[in-house]
Amino acid sequence: MFAARNRVAIAGYAHSPIVRSSGRPLGSVAVEIAREAVADAGLRVEDIDGFAASSLVPTAGDHATVDGVTTVTPGWLAAQLGARPTYVAGFQGYGQLPGSVALAVNALVSGAADHVLVYRALSNPSGSYHGAVRSEARGDSQWTMPQGWFGPLPMIGMAANEYLQRYGAKREDLAAIVMEARKNGARVPWSVWHDRPLSVEEYLGAPLVSDPVCRFDCDMPVDGVAAFVLTTSERARDLPNSPVYVTGYASGQPHKHRLALHWPLEDIYEVGTTMAQELWSRAGLGPGDVDLPQLYDGFSPFIWFWLEVLGYCGIGEAHELIADRGIDSDVAGALPVLSGGGALGNGRMHGVPQMLECYLQLSGRAGERQRPEATVGVACHSSPHYGGAVVYSAEDF
Repeated sequence: MFAARNRVAIAGYAHSPIVRSSGRPLGSVAVEIAREAVADAGLRVEDIDGFAASSLVPTAGDHATVDGVTTVTPGWLAAQLGARPTYVAGFQGYGQLPGSVALAVNALVSGAADHVLVYRALSNPSGSYHGAVRSEARGDSQWTMPQGWFGPLPMIGMAANEYLQRYGAKREDLAAIVMEARKNGARVPWSVWHDRPLSVEEYLGAPLVSDPVCRFDCDMPVDGVAAFVLTTSERARDLPNSPVYVTGYASGQPHKHRLALHWPLEDIYEVGTTMAQELWSRAGLGPGDVDLPQLYDGFSPFIWFWLEVLGYCGIGEAHELIADRGIDSDVAGALPVLSGGGALGNGRMHGVPQMLECYLQLSGRAGERQRPEATVGVACHSSPHYGGAVVYSAEDF
């Protein structure tokens, strides 16, 4: 059993509006949201002695990376808040939020900190997304970039094509994922897609960006910040909000060297299945114990991969499950994997919608969207073979 199981809990949170461009430096928003999260947890800034985050991929393209403007590192945020931390750490890798949560859990269980602020800050600078000027390609990219293979779009286009050809899925199956995300995101007041659901006609009429992936299969780059206060379970029970416990976590890392952004299904399933087995083993639970799975959907095909590696259906069967309304959050008994809107329904917040939905539902703070049966959730981020997942519980069992 996982030694840190349920020994750490989320005690409070704050979330900025999600917009295409806030018109403010990212650091300014991050400081504001951090203060709100600390106050929400019933604490003061001077109580926060730990900071954990990941500043990897907050933006993309050819522009200057400036701390406090286009990125926010934990040390910068701690200094701007006037905190005096004993623990400051940054996660390097994909699956940034699960990785940051893991850093916070380790610090709290070891006694390196008493209260840790975990946050994610995303910026969307002006100009085309991933827009870049290159006169040469080095390393692995020299074999792919001259042929036009760069950025995440061909990466996910290839994986999606392989899935369609191998398992007989169709673009309409992807449309069902996107419409579910947008339906739920339209219900979330801070979402960039608030009150803007999507129809299948709109989806099928959208231009393809990397066949079979269209514009709506990709989350929208946005400006936004979310922050969570984590502390020991004992301390959390004395704070104003109902604690949500960290029951287990795991991360995936590719076993084989590939060319840049070459993500074959073989790697996704091999590494992802191993990661999922480790996740369930650490949590002491299985997929049948989770009533609030929140799966990552930065690109819509990720929902297929997560459903399958986590054990909610067999390999190659996710599209059939979805076609039978198996992820419709309005259907009794379905898996509400996008009940919080996900990335496609909120904006490119890199795992925040998944973690936030678990926290809000399990702490009873989801308002009109509250799901009364929610007691155990899992929040995923990135691809199963290049990301991670965290199991959360409403009860310390």
